[in-house]
Amino acid sequence: MTGREAGHRGEPQAPNPDTLEVVERGAREQLEGWVPELADENELREALERAFDYRGDVQITRKDGSKIEGFVFDRRSGPTLADSFVRLLPKDGTAKTSVGYADIAALSFGRDMAAGKSWEAWVRQYWERKAAGEKGISLQPEKLE
Repeated sequence: MTGREAGHRGEPQAPNPDTLEVVERGAREQLEGWVPELADENELREALERAFDYRGDVQITRKDGSKIEGFVFDRRSGPTLADSFVRLLPKDGTAKTSVGYADIAALSFGRDMAAGKSWEAWVRQYWERKAAGEKGISLQPEKLE
């Protein structure tokens, strides 16, 4: 019995792997340079969820005016802002830092360090350099600063 026949008899069909892709290439949300308003608790929580998924650094301005910039690697969302916090690896190399959601006044998204650094981009760059006659080249990732 084929998958089509099984589907006609009410039996589940195996999913088609070609139709499982839900985000088209290049359709990733552009957050680089975004400064969310953070007008209410929901906007703050949503912005921090996006910061957790972001591939670059974010800058957090605390309510006391101090700022910290780094990569968000963890967040804990509790029932209140006082029970919630975000953890960063500071850009300056200091120890991991936690910032309470209730202490956050502003948030801004820095450069997306992984933008344009896909395997396809590396291969394209390799072939462009090879076509230009460059010698001694290889498929190596670029340094991330």
